[in-house]
Amino acid sequence: MTVHLDHLLIGQVAPLGDRGAPSGIDKHCVDGRLLLGREGLEGDAQGDRKHHGGPDKAVHHYPFEHYPFWREEIGDVPLLARPGAFGENMSTTGLDEAKVAIGDIFGLGDALIEVSQGRQPCWKLNARFGVPDMAIRVQKTGRTGWYYRVLEEGSVAPGDELRLIDRRSPEWPLRRLWRTLYVDPLNHDELAAMAALAHLPENWRHYAERRLETRTVEDWSRRLKGDSAGAEPAIDEP
Repeated sequence: MTVHLDHLLIGQVAPLGDRGAPSGIDKHCVDGRLLLGREGLEGDAQGDRKHHGGPDKAVHHYPFEHYPFWREEIGDVPLLARPGAFGENMSTTGLDEAKVAIGDIFGLGDALIEVSQGRQPCWKLNARFGVPDMAIRVQKTGRTGWYYRVLEEGSVAPGDELRLIDRRSPEWPLRRLWRTLYVDPLNHDELAAMAALAHLPENWRHYAERRLETRTVEDWSRRLKGDSAGAEPAIDEP
């Protein structure tokens, strides 16, 4: 499973939407090589380091083949004319959430990266697109994209091969994780299997363990809609 990195994108922090929330979601394509470090690409930034970025969310990948779906869904908005609409750092065709599995290890340029988790969409997508329920739409469709952790730092560039090196949990494509989290969220067997994944981030393991213990599902409303004060949700988000 090998594809080419069609676009590499980075962005700086800027005010977003009516709230003026600091955000690095506005990514733009670069042409040259960049260092990919443990916490992301050189020159890239996040507006809230408590909830965004970090070793388990160092790089965000969003499939460009999702863009035609979104044009049908919300109209031919200008953001969808180029990669970067979803704040992604990596844009490709040929990979999606049904093909990529948690724990997959890829080589990219001189770096080695590992699929760490799917994206949990937040209200900043609503502000980004000017669509009040955009985050909910992304969550419901499963067209979320995913994150990598960086196992070995190195330089990367547009046009580099993204080549699969190892599959440690081929039975757990990201689509299955999405279904467990959002479609069948109290399936005891699936939650137990999810909690047992060795390379799952601890906050995602906590979701599974807490649901098994309480038989309830966490409230997603603040993440998906924000609140009246514009405060950041106190849970994982992109």
